[in-house]
Order: sequence, then structure tokens, then C-alpha cells
Amino acid sequence: MKAYSLGLYEKAMPPELSWREKLETAKEAGYDYVEISIDETEEKISRLDMTGEERFEMVSAMYETGLPIRTMCVSALTKYSLGNDDPQFSARGMEILEKSIRFADDLGVRVVMIPGYDVYYRPSTLETKRRYLRNLKRAAEMAEKAGVILGLETMENEFMNTVEKAMKYVTLCGSNYLKVYPDIGNLTNAAVQYQSDVLEDLELGRGNITSMHLKETLPGRYREVPYGTGHVDFEAAIKKAWEMGIRRYVTEFWYKGSENWKEDLKFAHNMMSEILDSQSKGA
Repeated sequence: MKAYSLGLYEKAMPPELSWREKLETAKEAGYDYVEISIDETEEKISRLDMTGEERFEMVSAMYETGLPIRTMCVSALTKYSLGNDDPQFSARGMEILEKSIRFADDLGVRVVMIPGYDVYYRPSTLETKRRYLRNLKRAAEMAEKAGVILGLETMENEFMNTVEKAMKYVTLCGSNYLKVYPDIGNLTNAAVQYQSDVLEDLELGRGNITSMHLKETLPGRYREVPYGTGHVDFEAAIKKAWEMGIRRYVTEFWYKGSENWKEDLKFAHNMMSEILDSQSKGA
């Protein structure tokens, strides 16, 4: 039995695939689970209103394919941010998050990842930060009741682009069900920006990190950088994370219409599993 779990971000696969096809494809590429996306499109948000029968079909597909959905990325909270000064947007964000926790509970999802934005499309202010904290505390209470972990993702913004900044909110909320879900690509860019040590930043989350997004980046570029062409030191980051007891990882990249997308899945899996295997063997 492997000492770690390596997941695949749903958006690395073509959107037109059925859930059964996505799970089968991820399994064929060697992955252990899939991370489902609830982004800001109404199509993805509508997943949270699936009927009991539809949810049961998804769970059945997991059992029949032998590959589960175990983490959830609720990037809809970028648009419907928890600190938004438009009450309609922040209220919708809370509704989405409450439904996401319920959906996760039904599917067996362990971690619901929420982006570290108090507000995204509007200016960040003292009031948006206060509203974010108030709503985050409410969200943590919902998670406590359901037994589902919330993970704050470190983003590309000044508000929460380091583990240190995310830990501020973990401390202020004081909940066993609110942790940090760092993106090593975003952390690497922040370390370059601040001339700081990315591994020291990770250390500040010791005991409070659920899992890690393995994403490639370049300075100032946060998405769609192919693995091996960026500046993220995955070997050093995984070695540090492993030493801290982190055993769950997700390769985060996007399907962009390539004919070789299945090969891309296998390349990402093999690259990261090779590093993880070396850690599990004590290298």
C-alpha cells in the first residue's frame, strides 16, 4: 500500500467527459483520486443542487471505477467572495459554501478548498477583511457539524499568498475544521516577490496543512505553465511537506484542447509520483 495519495484536478480533463469517464481516465493515468471543481460558472454551481439520485449515481461511479472524488475546489468563491461588500455576492458565497459542505458530506469528500480572497473583483478594504473573517467563522461552524475539513488555498494576491497569511485566519477562527491547503506554485511566486524562503513559509503551517496543490508557475505567471518549464522546486517542496507529515497531493493543471492530453496526465503523475516514491522509501 502506498504511503501517499496523489489526486488529479478535474479541469485537467476535457469538460465534456462524463463523471465515469473522468474517473476511469484518472485511474488509467495512475491517480488515486480526483479533485472536483465548483467554479464560478452556473453550470458548475448547479452541481450543488443535484438530486439525491444524481448524487448516488456519482458515488456509484466511484465504487464501480475504483477511484473516488476526495477533495473539492470551490473557486466560485472568487466571484462570490466571502468578504464582498455587495451583500448579494457575499450572501451567495455563503450559500454556495454551505451547499458545498453538504455536497462534500454526501459524496465522501474530505477537504473543501476555498480560495484565499476576501474580495477579488473589488478593492480589498478593512471592512472586506472583517466580513471575510466573520463569514469564515460561520463556515467553520458548518464544517464542524458536517465533519468536513475546510482548506484555505494560498492565492496570487496580497491578501493570502503565503502560508503565514493563511495561518492568521486559522488562528483567528480557532477551529479544528479550518486548515490550510497551499498551492506550492503560488507560494514560490510569493517567495520570489518577497525575497523569502518558501520552505520556511511552509513550516509555519506545521500541523495545519491538509494537502498540497502541485502547480507549476513562473514569476508573475500563475496558470498554464507546463511542468518542468517553470521555477517551482517540486523535489524540495515535497521533501519538506513529507517531513511535515503531508501525505495528500494534487497535480493542478488545465486541459487546453491538446490532442495529447492523456499523455499530459501520465507525465504529471509520473513526475510527481517519482518524487513522492523517493520520499516514502526514505530517500
